[in-house]
Amino acid sequence: MTSREVAGPGEVLRTWWGRLSPLPGGKALFAFLFGRMVPYSGSVHPRFEELAPGSARVSIPDRRSNRNHLRSVHAIALMNVAEISSGLALLCALPRGARGILVGLSIEYVKKSRGTITATCRSAESFPAERAEHLLLSVLTDATGDVVARAQARWLVGPER
Repeated sequence: MTSREVAGPGEVLRTWWGRLSPLPGGKALFAFLFGRMVPYSGSVHPRFEELAPGSARVSIPDRRSNRNHLRSVHAIALMNVAEISSGLALLCALPRGARGILVGLSIEYVKKSRGTITATCRSAESFPAERAEHLLLSVLTDATGDVVARAQARWLVGPER
């Protein structure tokens, strides 16, 4: 890459993940940096477990700030972690010169969510830079492996301007 070429967001994420995740405390540092870059998403205190082109696994802790009045994980905290996992899977799979933006998000809540919740998204390992919508599925499970929610995220991918 020459000094005039700018790395895409997926390249930046993959580079920082590759450098930090193997280090002691590296995943926590990655989460801290992510929270600084994306403050609202950082508010659910995501923990990054896996990040690769077309694949992301992110969990959120069962803590008071993520709960509702029923002492279960709040619906919007679940939606937030679903969006994070789908976005990271997609962004890490984009080629240089492409960008993506979320244009739709729906979620089905299957059962009450308690404990640590993990959102897993698996998609294509690459996406073309041409303008098109892509639907990604994020499955949310609790510590026992039970599905608590399924989210569908519609991402619009296209060339950078």
